[in-house]
Amino acid sequence: MSDVTKIVSDIQVGNIKPIYFLMGEEPYYIDKISEFIENNILAEEEKGFNQMVLYGRDVTIEDIVDNAKRYPMMADRQVVIVKEAQDLSRTIEKLVSYAQNPQPSTVLVLCYKYKKIDKRKALYKAIQKSGLVYESKKLYENQVADWIRRVLAGKKYKIDTKATLMLVEFLGTDLSKISNELDKLMVVLPVESIITPSAIEENIGISKDYNNFELRKAVGERNVLKVNRIINHFAQNQKANPMVVTISLLNSFFTQLLIFHSLKDKSKNSVAKALGVNPFFVSDYSVAAKNYPMRKVSQVIAFLRDADVKSKGVGANALPASDILKELLFKIIH
Repeated sequence: MSDVTKIVSDIQVGNIKPIYFLMGEEPYYIDKISEFIENNILAEEEKGFNQMVLYGRDVTIEDIVDNAKRYPMMADRQVVIVKEAQDLSRTIEKLVSYAQNPQPSTVLVLCYKYKKIDKRKALYKAIQKSGLVYESKKLYENQVADWIRRVLAGKKYKIDTKATLMLVEFLGTDLSKISNELDKLMVVLPVESIITPSAIEENIGISKDYNNFELRKAVGERNVLKVNRIINHFAQNQKANPMVVTISLLNSFFTQLLIFHSLKDKSKNSVAKALGVNPFFVSDYSVAAKNYPMRKVSQVIAFLRDADVKSKGVGANALPASDILKELLFKIIH
């Protein structure tokens, strides 16, 4: 995020590069930077003749260069934005000649999503000298919660820890999806609100009581009643609660519990670091460790593997997914 802030602040003070090559696995920041350039470099009256948006699937490198070499009309600069530039991956190196000698009055932006250019080749080196290469890296799951808090804090909102984890569990690491859901919440909640699990449930539709986060907690506590309530809800709402996700999350939990048993230092921060989890979860592992000795944890991991195979139709005699899940949870907690 600090790299993005620097790019934006440089543009705001007039330190504008002739080429911005935005690449990487996380499309969210690529979109944000290109949107900022599209909205802020030219005045509204200059955009008609001096700003164009091209799409990689519709143009060639030669088309891009021809447009980039034009002179602006009644403005100091022109802006050429190439979206979905990854569609030009086979010919992208042809851009090297232009990158070595770019038009000073053109701001060329290439949005190269989900891929990277080879840093050993001439194009990368040329753009590094004449312009800017930004790599947008995918966040790990344990980094997304902090990202959500930072985004909301910047807009004068706070969020409850459980609410954050519900969003991460439901939406994964897709920052664009998460951002869209946060925008919905900020439309209906006043500034300086604390976003709670109830607000998530009411406005986004993620159940605060019946989700994998609560299931994992109930399993760790060996709370039979709560486990049964959750899996019955899952059985009635299978599209929103696919079994493959539930098995995967439980497998991660018990694999981490195996590591927890082997740790000598079981202080909160040490456990959080060793397991790669939010410190909020550490107490769940402490409780689960008392209920599941190491031998039982090894058994549970075997049960999970067996259920995963059955969920894929191997040796399950066409059992419904809900029955496979109920059988699995019975074996785990008994």
